[in-house]
Amino acid sequence: MTTSSPRRPEHPIDPVFLTRWSPRAFAPDTIGEDELLALFEAARWAPSSYNSQPARFVYGRRGTPAFDALLDLLNPFNRSWAQEAAALVFILSNSLMRPPGQDKDVPSRSHSFDAGAAWMSFALQAQMSGWYTHGMVGVDFDRAFADLDVPQGYRVECAVALGRLGDPAALPEGLRAREQPNDRQPLSAIAMEGRFKG
Repeated sequence: MTTSSPRRPEHPIDPVFLTRWSPRAFAPDTIGEDELLALFEAARWAPSSYNSQPARFVYGRRGTPAFDALLDLLNPFNRSWAQEAAALVFILSNSLMRPPGQDKDVPSRSHSFDAGAAWMSFALQAQMSGWYTHGMVGVDFDRAFADLDVPQGYRVECAVALGRLGDPAALPEGLRAREQPNDRQPLSAIAMEGRFKG
């Protein structure tokens, strides 16, 4: 599902990249477990180094004890609006991997990068399915590691709120003006031929 966007790319791209943005105003819709699992299915097919698949997802749907526990791990600012989301997801990554043909784990240089690819797959599938996502690092990471029973060797990367687009008027006044897709740096600032140019 795509809709029009005020964003204007410098080169032609699929509209899904422009319509994906991170709102804070969510409608009171709920999400069924099968529909949520379909979004994780998209994340499961993300690329990863040596096919190590380091991404892990801990989730809770609104109205469940799991949701309340995850909500409590967010900082107060994020809790104030994320409480209206249909689901909360914590994304983790395994910092160890076992390369093909080896008999023990070694440190993975790309675990966070690979988990990021899985998160983007999740976010784009959500967008195409009529849902919106908002990634957050306003999290009590130490508590999340303990409360979620995260094994040693894993890293808690971020939290994500998922929901249908809601009415910005429901947000505190200071957030209403920010409730729109933001722009990006020019392409020339991020893509450099041959070597880094600061």
